[in-house]
Amino acid sequence: MRVKKTLTISAVAMTAAIIMGGCAAGTDDAGSPEATDEALFEVATDVTLEGSPTYDAMVAADSVRIGVKEDQPNFGFLDASTGERSGFDVDIARWIAASLGFDEDKIEFQAIPSSNRESALVNGDIDYYVGTYSITDPRKEQVDFAGPYFVSGQGLLVAADNDTIESKDDLGADTTACSVTGSTPLANLRRDYPDIKTVEFDTYSQCIESLNDGQVDVITTDQAILAGYVQQSPDTLKIVGESFSTENYGFGLPKGDDALRGFVNDLLTEGGDTWTAIFDANLSESGLTADQPEVDAY
Repeated sequence: MRVKKTLTISAVAMTAAIIMGGCAAGTDDAGSPEATDEALFEVATDVTLEGSPTYDAMVAADSVRIGVKEDQPNFGFLDASTGERSGFDVDIARWIAASLGFDEDKIEFQAIPSSNRESALVNGDIDYYVGTYSITDPRKEQVDFAGPYFVSGQGLLVAADNDTIESKDDLGADTTACSVTGSTPLANLRRDYPDIKTVEFDTYSQCIESLNDGQVDVITTDQAILAGYVQQSPDTLKIVGESFSTENYGFGLPKGDDALRGFVNDLLTEGGDTWTAIFDANLSESGLTADQPEVDAY
């Protein structure tokens, strides 16, 4: 693999990156980043990436298709009123695209439910996926992963006035839990707590609605995701107990594209300052603390 990249950005492009790229040092009331006067990253020019059919397809199409979530505050969020996307995952996805030479206007974001992530990559519907995507051995049979770029753990979210569930030890046969179809947390819950009643949806926002309506008692997914919902609604939601799994988030890539996987892993390894800037811009006010994990260049 041979990679050559020259970084350059004009004043106009810098302004576009700030406004459109969600570059931020804080969040507004909706949990969406506020722009600052500094871009988080620059757009590369003269990129050469040999041996990657995915990158070749991007160049031929003059665009990059990225699978994301759009209902996870602070990670992957779409503001319905403005059409703007924000969050840690979204900015990380933009960083990869920029390092491959694609500016914001060349990015096509696609919201992909958890249950459809593998098929979207296998079928060539997207070029890569960035959306709280846990690296697991069964998934590696269908797709490849770069990273990890973030580590979280499974947690529990309940209504703020719930004084019955304080940790996973309080989950029982009379508990109804909600999670997302095809997610690792749902699989973990059904494996470790087979007596618990479960409800599943395509999105966690649907779980939030069911919790607010009293249809379910608890929502379970990664604590990093749950923290975003609590930040949005601190008076009505709370996280209880400690995390009880380790979830390594990776970039989902088409199976066998070793050149692209190596490129992204190198970007993570060499771009610690950018990773930290993106973390601070999107997650610092949520109360989360994290160090950039070491990549697994399998």
